[in-house]
Amino acid sequence: MSISKQEAKQKLERLIFYDESSSEWVQDVWDMSPTLGEGAAKLVEAFDSLIDYCPEAQLEKMLQTLYKDHLE
Repeated sequence: MSISKQEAKQKLERLIFYDESSSEWVQDVWDMSPTLGEGAAKLVEAFDSLIDYCPEAQLEKMLQTLYKDHLE
């Protein structure tokens, strides 16, 4: 049973951004450095595109791999 794209996005956001949303993270980076903030914004755009275009089964497989690596 594969997970939904929304659930995958939430889990990936927790893994990458901890308790912040991706937009809050971008704003925090932007506040420290507008140049780095611009890069952070582009990274989040790529993250969102990955979620949109990647099939649910592949997202689930990626999550399993990332969580496994994170726990080791």
